[in-house]
Amino acid sequence: MDQRPVRDRAGQGVRALARRLLGRPESVAPSPRRSNPDAVVDCAVYVNGRREAGRPHYDDAYARARHGRDAFVWLGLHDPGPAVLAAVGRTFGLDELTVEQALADGHRPTVQRHGSVTLLVLRTAGYVEHAELTDTSEVIDTGDVMVLLGDRFAITVRHGAAGALRTVRADIEGRPALLAAGPWAVAYAVCARMVDSYLEVAGHVERDLERVEEAVFARDRSADIQHIYQLKREVVEFKRAVLPLQAPMRTLLDPDGPPRALHRWFVDVDGRLSRAVDRVAAYDDLLTSIVQSRLAQLAVEQNNDMRKIAAWAAIAATQTGIAGIYGMNFDHMPELAWRYGYAGALALMGAAALFLYRLFRRSGWL
Repeated sequence: MDQRPVRDRAGQGVRALARRLLGRPESVAPSPRRSNPDAVVDCAVYVNGRREAGRPHYDDAYARARHGRDAFVWLGLHDPGPAVLAAVGRTFGLDELTVEQALADGHRPTVQRHGSVTLLVLRTAGYVEHAELTDTSEVIDTGDVMVLLGDRFAITVRHGAAGALRTVRADIEGRPALLAAGPWAVAYAVCARMVDSYLEVAGHVERDLERVEEAVFARDRSADIQHIYQLKREVVEFKRAVLPLQAPMRTLLDPDGPPRALHRWFVDVDGRLSRAVDRVAAYDDLLTSIVQSRLAQLAVEQNNDMRKIAAWAAIAATQTGIAGIYGMNFDHMPELAWRYGYAGALALMGAAALFLYRLFRRSGWL
């Protein structure tokens, strides 16, 4: 009989007895590390403006932020589903309305307060490169980003492809003195990035406008009205993203808004937003003028075509009249018995046509 199983069990019993006598706990299998869902772009804890190492689960990160001094957690989400947002809402104590608003996209820029949580909604904008403008070209891609601010957390929820916030996080992490102001520093960084993107997109749109304007007022006038109208539609969409942000930005400048340390930074963002608003409004007005000018050109071109048609019709009517008169079957008509009557009729028709052509050409009809 093999004695090895007996000896193995005896050895295990001796080692367990030794651990109890020495006060050493038996080894316990470590609990599996929780991982963030795919919708989480990044999650980090910041203490005194500096990021702690690692990327913890948002449950653990919020627990550390609540028990730490001068600490908060920044959770970044991209197109989260209902299950993810529901779990995030339970962790951070968000009410049902706030979760529903964060789940849907297409909101107007606004600032709302739900108890101790502030909801800031901004529209994102990105320029879509295109070789040439067509009647279906997508020039500006828009989306939205929501910033949820609490005492110890900042949650950014982004919908759409435009407006990635990785660079925003990297930039603000390089400014720990500013990030030490807490979650509102995240709101400032997001607002600043959105306004800067508006100015960047406005620069690209301005170049498109210059090309369209050159095409409309060129000699060949190759601009198509559908192309101009498509650009105007894109600018109107851009305008809806930029102009409504003015009122929420004014709200953020109230005394009950961000900390006083960030007030001047939000004032700077508001100034840049005003420049973006002025440029976008000017582009919309300019495009309206270009569309009206092109419509007037089309009306003039159609009028010119009608004048040309009328002039050629008058010339043809003269020939028809002469031929009709000499084609009558009357017995007594001048030149019927004339030897050169046929040639004379053709000469008369040619002279009349030449006279009318020069007359219409001189008057600008041909």
